[in-house]
Amino acid sequence: MKVRRRDFLKTASAVGVGLLVYSPALNAFDKQSGPLKASRTGDWIASTCQGCTTWCPVEVMVQDDGSIIRAVKVRGNANSMTGSGSVCPRGHLIPQQMYDPDRIKVPMKRTNPVKGKGVDPQFIPITWAQAMDEIATKMMELRTDNETHKFLYLRGRYSYANEILYKAIPKIFGTPNGISHSAICAEAEKAGPYFTEHYWGYRDYDLANTQYLVLWGVDPFRSNRQPTAAMNKWATLKANNATVAVIDPVLSAAGAKADKWYPVTPGEDGALASAIAHHILVQGSWHKAFVGDFDDSINHFVANTVVDIIVNPFTGAKTHGLIEWWNVELKDKTPAWAAGITGIAESEIIALAEGMAAAAPAVSVWLGPGPVMSTRGTYTSMAIHALNGLLGSVENVGGPQHTASSSIASIPSTYSSYQDATALNGLGYSKIDQRGTLKFPAMKKGSPGGGVVTNNVANAINDQDPYNIRMAIGNWCNFAFSGMQPERWYQALASIYFVHITTNASEMSQFADIILPAAFSTTEKLSLVKSHSNKYTGVSIQQPLADRLFDVKTDETEIPYMLAEALDAKGFSNLLNYFNTEFIDPETAATPTDEASFAEIAIKMFTQPAWSADPNTGNWAAFKNVGVVNFGPVAYEAHWADFGTPTGKFEFYSESLKSGLQEHATDHATTVDDVLSQCNYVAQGELAFVPHYEPPYRWGSVADYPFTFVDIKSRYNREGRSQNLPFYYQFKKLDPGDENWDDVIKMNPQDANNLGIVDGDLVQVTSPTGTLKTRAKLWEGLRPGTVAKTFGQGHWSYGRVASDYGNLQEHTGQGNNNEILPDDYDRISGSSARNGGYVGVNIEKII
Repeated sequence: MKVRRRDFLKTASAVGVGLLVYSPALNAFDKQSGPLKASRTGDWIASTCQGCTTWCPVEVMVQDDGSIIRAVKVRGNANSMTGSGSVCPRGHLIPQQMYDPDRIKVPMKRTNPVKGKGVDPQFIPITWAQAMDEIATKMMELRTDNETHKFLYLRGRYSYANEILYKAIPKIFGTPNGISHSAICAEAEKAGPYFTEHYWGYRDYDLANTQYLVLWGVDPFRSNRQPTAAMNKWATLKANNATVAVIDPVLSAAGAKADKWYPVTPGEDGALASAIAHHILVQGSWHKAFVGDFDDSINHFVANTVVDIIVNPFTGAKTHGLIEWWNVELKDKTPAWAAGITGIAESEIIALAEGMAAAAPAVSVWLGPGPVMSTRGTYTSMAIHALNGLLGSVENVGGPQHTASSSIASIPSTYSSYQDATALNGLGYSKIDQRGTLKFPAMKKGSPGGGVVTNNVANAINDQDPYNIRMAIGNWCNFAFSGMQPERWYQALASIYFVHITTNASEMSQFADIILPAAFSTTEKLSLVKSHSNKYTGVSIQQPLADRLFDVKTDETEIPYMLAEALDAKGFSNLLNYFNTEFIDPETAATPTDEASFAEIAIKMFTQPAWSADPNTGNWAAFKNVGVVNFGPVAYEAHWADFGTPTGKFEFYSESLKSGLQEHATDHATTVDDVLSQCNYVAQGELAFVPHYEPPYRWGSVADYPFTFVDIKSRYNREGRSQNLPFYYQFKKLDPGDENWDDVIKMNPQDANNLGIVDGDLVQVTSPTGTLKTRAKLWEGLRPGTVAKTFGQGHWSYGRVASDYGNLQEHTGQGNNNEILPDDYDRISGSSARNGGYVGVNIEKII
């Protein structure tokens, strides 16, 4: 009998997830015999949601029926100052995610040596001892061959216990290749604030006091940037009569609630930012107390006119390089000029600029990933964030803030005592992602080669450049789905021995030789995380609070300890000695005896600086009960005396970017201009060191690929496996323009009518690098010439709800956005490109 997937999913939702437990096609989900009991019971137990990078402290209701303790409900932790006792919709998916019947339940071993998309791995269950023995054997082969550098660790989403896997194992085993996922989602967003004010990280926002909020390429309700705080403060914003402006080619949930929506042409955000800055300066409405002023107090900014700094000297207050910024970039970037580029009328640009200036300094320009995750994103990031400097809102009342500092401990720094000659030799090699090469400056915090180029790892493995990789371990990652042009990852993973630590099988698991079942973060894992929002930072606990139904282990503590034991049994004792000697219980002075005791001692050590000094906790037991230690609120103007930049000021002329680019050019015996050219930027000369407009680097001509593609995120995309949950589809319509139980590409009705496309038509979407099939949704919530699709569907291996797991193939009418996104980068930051107008597509109706 053939059952349509949509009908099955609707039925599954109606009967409830509890009735979905049946044996799927593969035996990777054989149940463990006998549950593992939870360590404690209670009505509400503190933990932390990791549905996004906000990591809100929560409480989970548990129920004990006498035979099993279950997690049944989630709410925000009222002790938290970051989330104010609230949780967004992602948090309410936690019980479904924990009890997903498609979770990996025991360690699994591949028996089919052939690897590829659609190839059945023929997994069989094995014990943890067998799995650790095989992994240790493969690692010891590398040591025997003096090739430890050919071991690769891939870090996906993580907790703050991640240094055990990310630093300790690579440094003691002997590989430079601890590679994080960060550049797939974030680094360009951090580049603009760093190269202007020396701050590398996500910003906080004083939403309670802002008078003008500009959400630029971000929807705080569905992004992974402080959704709970934005939800909490929205009523306050409106009560304060604050103006909310949304700049986004797609009408977001925030856009629907905003005072004004500006549907900018994708990729032209830098032009809009420069025009706003130009108008503010010409009108003389910059915030002089922060920025400074001409010595004669007369405004000498005149359109299309260079300012002679000798004749008309300007004294910066807390800023540096305003006149250079004007002369090199802004003098001719008028609102009239930008109107023809951005699709925003000149009058609207003027009104936006004047509204922001009138509210200054209580203005927050909230820079999101949308406009900057693009080939030239660093400069767009700088151009947008520089407006916060021009308006004097940086660290001011109502403006963007640095996050409050907090106290946690790192792994013991004594690992050098456990490094032998083999390890030191391996650590001498360059990293596999090619950071620091001519075409990948990857300048985290201004340091050439200091960043990460995550998605390029696949290319480096395939090209064996700078060397070949023989073995990799990855946890909480699925780069074979989340990386642009994922077929590159298929090839790379098929060529190496791969261990995947995961809660659920995924596309990446299909290439694994060993799969290890991971404990679910909120309810089964003992760890710690930090959250930042509402001007506070919280250090919060994650802890086992319900019975482990399956034979799972914690990825960042238990599994590394078991691996160290297996390596010790084969003659390499250094890692186990480090764990057993350097990890000491801060309350009892006990040292580890097994993986469970190691996990508890490690988390007690990491969190001890927080809970020991907090009057609400004071000891480990109290910390587990309260769940969070709060730090803050962050002080206004905390860095005004010295931003940490080369000049100590907010830099409109970035001396740190100039220094970094010059260092990189010198390293490669070339010029800064050549570096920029090699990295696909337009800027040359002095323009390279100021925030400026770079026209979007677009894959595909408008003639062949007439629509600009926009990749958007769902408010139900939890970090790790939410797409296999019925709730993900049952409420998908709450993402503006989407449909429940379906996957759609949104088109403006004007464009659809021109192509003879109606709602529900199956269409083929083609870019210069790939195709996907999906259904059309006619929607007026995006500008003509633009199409948009929510990321997350199109899985070919993800569980029975998200994909046709038994047949290992995609469903007709679903598509992975990455199948059509070219493999490209913002090379200054190392960030992957996935937005900002960088790819054109063609849409064809499938008859």
